[in-house]
This record gives sequence, structure tokens and C-alpha cells, in this order.
Amino acid sequence: MSKTINSHNTHEGGNNGLFNRFLATVEFLGNMLPHPITLFAMFCVAIIVFSGIADWYGLSAIDPRPEGAAGRDPDGVIEVVSLLSAEGLQRIVTGLVTNFTSFAPLGTVLVALLGVSVAEHSGLLSAAMRGMVMGASKRLVTFMVVFAAILSNTASELGYVVLIPLAAMIFHSLGRHPLAGLAAAFAGVSGGYSANLLLGTIDPLLAGITTPAAQMIDPNYQVGAEANWYFMMISVFLIAILGTFVTEKIVEPRLGKYNPDEASNDLPKNDIAGLTDKEKSGLKWAGVSLLVVSLLLAWTIVPEDGILRNPETGLVAHSPFLKGIVVFIFVTFGIPGFVYGRVVGTMKNDKDVIDAMSKSMSSMGMYIVLVFFAAQFVAFFKWTNLGTILAINGAALLQALNLTGPEVFVLFILMCALVNLSLGSSSAQWAVTAPIFVPMLMLIGYAPETIQAAYRIGDSVTNLITPMMSYFGLILAVATKYKKDMGIGTLVATMLPYSMIFFVGWVALFYLWVFVLGFPVGPESPIYYQP
Repeated sequence: MSKTINSHNTHEGGNNGLFNRFLATVEFLGNMLPHPITLFAMFCVAIIVFSGIADWYGLSAIDPRPEGAAGRDPDGVIEVVSLLSAEGLQRIVTGLVTNFTSFAPLGTVLVALLGVSVAEHSGLLSAAMRGMVMGASKRLVTFMVVFAAILSNTASELGYVVLIPLAAMIFHSLGRHPLAGLAAAFAGVSGGYSANLLLGTIDPLLAGITTPAAQMIDPNYQVGAEANWYFMMISVFLIAILGTFVTEKIVEPRLGKYNPDEASNDLPKNDIAGLTDKEKSGLKWAGVSLLVVSLLLAWTIVPEDGILRNPETGLVAHSPFLKGIVVFIFVTFGIPGFVYGRVVGTMKNDKDVIDAMSKSMSSMGMYIVLVFFAAQFVAFFKWTNLGTILAINGAALLQALNLTGPEVFVLFILMCALVNLSLGSSSAQWAVTAPIFVPMLMLIGYAPETIQAAYRIGDSVTNLITPMMSYFGLILAVATKYKKDMGIGTLVATMLPYSMIFFVGWVALFYLWVFVLGFPVGPESPIYYQP
């Protein structure tokens, strides 16, 4: 049975259609996977068992690092360490708690989220997004919807819960197809997930996973939260432009003129409340406070004798400022958030701030449980040397196939994008893949910061087309308000052009930025790794 969208005979494909079979396969594979927490627990057991088997067969690799390098054994051989032994069991039992408490993404994400939660619960982020979108001229509405959606990733739920329904309402009020507005916002929030002008909670989270993966090759290597900042800032404008193009040239013409008869009974009204005078005043004073905070931070880092510069070299590289960037995320969201709340009346005292922080922390229970098992997986993988051995052998294979040039990143990004179809959690996917691919690509000469930036492209572009994405059901529910017979296939077909064009455009930008122009992906972030 085919479906039509207005006057367009847009066929989604029958039960045996290629596209429907692809969707069915994605759903089938995704439904076969256990919960990510269970998945990590299974991985931990598998590593313990496999390490014992690999040790029995004497699996090893020649350490490529020069003699005398930190962490290199005198005999130059990396052997598997079995956890399926008395010594292995002792290490597991004694290290279980410290694996969890020392897992870098845990503390960094929670600290950053404390500041973001104040800005979110005071209403600052919501007001800023609404003001940005609703204050735009009709010609710029699409661009501003996508742009604001990308920026909303600082507080991920804001974009899904507030901005996507708002975008559909705005398009409807302008006489445009509401599903085009929904698609544009969804493209920015989910397809542009990693891009942002400001550092958010995803930055320290990924860096905290990349660092121990890099330390398999270089025990002293550190990846900061700011590692991909430059590339992600420029990516905001690319995704906003591409999202606007796809919406206005592909998606909206395909949808055609909206027919209100297709809506469900609870169709939202066209009247959209703009920003009140109090909200505008709150935004003004929040902006003033942000400027003051920014100037104070600049005073600590811009002058040559800035107190947060590297005390040994006097440079910004490896300075307390960069190492403590999570603290500044906390401050730059928390203070303006409280100022806004005081002006509009949503926050009157310290109790309101504490309540906002507590609400955000209470919603992190699932994340904390996930981190516990992910931390064990990362630690076990490192203890056994399996990741290092796989990386060395994988690098040797790439060299044998002559896949050591920048083109290797196309395969890497594509692989990440495909894995993302069934394993939607960014942290879960990177915790699995980083211990293998970061060391592997380091061994053929690429820096962990560059590898992480490439991963973030693959992790973002297919969020739009997988039903396994955690908010996919919410998006579908919003869409059915405007098209009551909206199905998964229709939604995925609508978003597929964004996914394809984002992939091509973002990969092209990555090559141009990194390998043609030679720009770093972040402050003091090298492109190539040199032992």
C-alpha cells in the first residue's frame, strides 16, 4: 500500500520495497540489541573470557614505540593480560570502585550540567531560542530555526521538547507546511548534534573517553574538552546553511501545500506568544552578566602574565584555563541563568538555584548507571592490552592496504554513521569504538583530537534516520498532530535528504579544514600524531 503526501505521489515503497526493507532491518537490528547498560555489562564479561583465551594462545604484538618510551616493556612485546585468573579477579574486585570514580566523563559532565541546569530551569535558554527564531525575518526563518536548533544542543532536551514543536507552529502560522518546520528543527538539533558555538556537556564527555584510548599508545597524552572547538564552531554555519537548503529546496517542495484536514484533533493554534517585556529585560541583563564574566575570564588568559596561563611556558597551551574549561562552562551558564531568573522572577534566591541543579542531577540516574558499566569496560579493555594489540594489527592492515592517507577517515566516519543507526547513544558508541580506533589511527600518524572530530560527524548525521534515537518517538508524536497518519517510514524519508547532504558536506568541510587548509580542529590541537 502506497502513501501520498498532498499532491505529490511520493511512494514510500510497499512491504517489499527496498526502502521499507532498509527501515525494517534498522528496526530489527536495533530491537535485537539489549539496553546499552546491559550491552556494556555483556562486553565486560566477554573481555574477561576473551582475555583468558587470548592469553592461552599467546596473542601478542610488537610494540611500535621506540626503546625507552614511557610504558614500553624492555622486550618490546605487548602481551595479553588475562583477567580470567586469580590475579585478574583480584584486580577487578579492587578496581571496580576506582574505575567508576576516576572515569573522567562522569565528573566533567555533571559539573558542566550544574551550570547549564540553572540557565535551563530559569528559562534563559528557552527565551533565547524563542527570541532568536521568532525575531527573524520571514526570509531568514528557516535558517534561524536550524541555527537555533544547533545551539540548543547545549541542553539537549530543550531542542527536542521546546524548539521542534515551536518550529512546527511557526511554519504553520506563516502559512508554510508545519512538518517542514519540524524537519528543519529536528535536522539542527539531532543532525547537528556535535556542532556548537559554545562548549557543552558533550565536549568533556567525549574528551574523557578519548584520553584513556590515546594513552594506550602515549601514556601521558591528554585530550581537553576544547579539543574540537574550532571545527565545531565552523560546523554550526555549514549545518545551518545545508539545513536551510534541504528544507527549502527539497523537503518543503516535496511536502507541498499543507492541508489542515490531515491534522489530528489537537492541532495547535496559530497564535504564538512572543517574548514579554520582562523576558526581554531578562535576556538583556543576562547578556550583560555574560559579558562581565567573559571579560573577567579574558583578564586571566589574554595578558602575557595572565594567572591562568601555563605557569611554566607562559602559553595558553596546557594551561590551567584549558584544563579547567569545564569550570568555565559551569560559570558562563550558571551566572547569566541566575541573573535572568532574578529579573523574570523564576529564581529568587539560592534555594531556586539549588532546586534547578537538583532536578537536573535527578534526571542523570540512567547516565550514572551507564557510566559505571562503561567505565569497567574501558578499564578492562586497557588492562588486558587487547585494544592496543588490535590497534597495532589494524594499523598494520591499513598500511598493507595503503589506506594511511586522509581517505581513511571517509571509511571511519561512514562506519561510525552506520553503527549509530543501531547504537544511538554518543557516549556508549564512543566508549566502544575509541579504544580500538583512536590507537589504530594514532599509529598511522593522526592525532586523537582529529580522530575525535571525525567521529563526531559520523555520530551526528544518522541521528535523523534511526528509530533507535531516544527522542525519535517524541518527534513522531509531534508530527502526528499535523499529519494524523504519519508513520516511521514517512518521517525517516523526510529526514533522509538531510542525513545524506550533511554527511557529504560535513566530510568535505573536514577535509578542507584539516587536510587542505591545515587548520587545527581546536586550540592547540595537532592534526598529526608524532611520538
